[in-house]
Amino acid sequence: MDYTLDYLKEALSNWADRDDRALNLFQKIDDHQFPNEEAFAEVLSEEEAQYLSGILRKEMAYAENEQDEVRFNELNHVYEQLI
Repeated sequence: MDYTLDYLKEALSNWADRDDRALNLFQKIDDHQFPNEEAFAEVLSEEEAQYLSGILRKEMAYAENEQDEVRFNELNHVYEQLI
């Protein structure tokens, strides 16, 4: 089973309480049954993709600092779809 979007939702939850854009992205994942990160990335607007890229860079840096290779790799899968 692919847990990439679960990692993304968890990362977005760190931002959702202080930024409506993160909450909207979290809800977009929650409201739809995307089969993978590619399908999710395809429905994002350019603005959403740019915003999410910024969050992912910060979350991946944190994962790298914490030496959480699994989290880093899962978030990187999403990031690669956005760039």
